[in-house]
Amino acid sequence: MEKRSARPAREIVVPGDILDDSGAKAGDNTYTVDGKVYAAVLGVKNKNQYGVGVIPLGGRYMPKPGDMVIGMINDIGSSNWMVDIRAPYPAPLHVSEVPWKVEFGDTSRYLNVGNVVLLKVLSVDEGKKIQVTMNDSGLRRLEGGRLVEIPYVKVSRVIGKSGSMIQMIKNMTDCRIFIGENGIIWIDGDERNAEVAAQAIEMIGENAHKGSLTERVKEFIEKELPNTGEVGE
Repeated sequence: MEKRSARPAREIVVPGDILDDSGAKAGDNTYTVDGKVYAAVLGVKNKNQYGVGVIPLGGRYMPKPGDMVIGMINDIGSSNWMVDIRAPYPAPLHVSEVPWKVEFGDTSRYLNVGNVVLLKVLSVDEGKKIQVTMNDSGLRRLEGGRLVEIPYVKVSRVIGKSGSMIQMIKNMTDCRIFIGENGIIWIDGDERNAEVAAQAIEMIGENAHKGSLTERVKEFIEKELPNTGEVGE
């Protein structure tokens, strides 16, 4: 077997570290001052032909308007539901933000404690009050399936460049997968395939800072599901 050449160690950076001063495009989790690109978070420097950015190493999910998130109903009121989206603050879902006409006090007829929902963050005000909605295309209650949770900062690695990583996992496991930007991921499919998809996603979460990740994930799935086809076949 041909021996692979060793890859250079990834560089850990802290906020304020200079990432580039030669004109590279500023990527995720960076800022620019006087033509120099600086790290905005603790993480791993990620430089390629598209620019330079930082892959964060940790932190608590902080909602932003427009984020697509997956949450679980953990309390019910007369005119709203409280949704756990793994944020530091409560995320109420008001009856005006669901695709049903809900009478006052009739909320449990539509969503109950333990239900899993795909939502969008509408707003987060200065007091950290979060508003979420189900009134948008594709938002829904997620029936069945299973949940996987990874650090939200690893979500971009699960998705991959232009969606390449998650599309590969979907194709090779034949699973439906929804990814929340809060790090909660819903998977539905054949029991064995869904288990392998979950393990592959957890593998990405644990190794997001390492190189050759796409190849490692592909090899893992091929080993666990030997009858799977190549991506694009």
